[in-house]
Amino acid sequence: QVQLVESGGGLVQAGGSLRLSCAASGRTWSRYTMGWFRQVPGKEREFVAVVSWDGGSTAYADSVKGRFTISRDSGQNTVYLQMNSLKPEDTAVYYCAADLSYSWPPGRYGYWGQGTQVTVSS
Repeated sequence: QVQLVESGGGLVQAGGSLRLSCAASGRTWSRYTMGWFRQVPGKEREFVAVVSWDGGSTAYADSVKGRFTISRDSGQNTVYLQMNSLKPEDTAVYYCAADLSYSWPPGRYGYWGQGTQVTVSS
């Protein structure tokens, strides 16, 4: 079992930055791939970024590449999403998720946090 709790969302102006955190618990957390996803009302949840269990591999959606950075701190049991140069279209509820496989379709992930709202004003 893996439990996930996101934090760090809020309201920011376009061009600003936010750092999301996802605190994980569970004895085998360190073996899980961790992903960030986002969802706006009326749309499907979409992939944002993923980091492998050892932090050695990362991948990003084209829409955030070069602006967002995913990282994990195994000592703190935390995964981060650093978001820079934010745009109004980044507004969404952001979720972190865990899975044993390195992949990015949301349906592959078995453990999810409750989400944190990010709003970017123009």
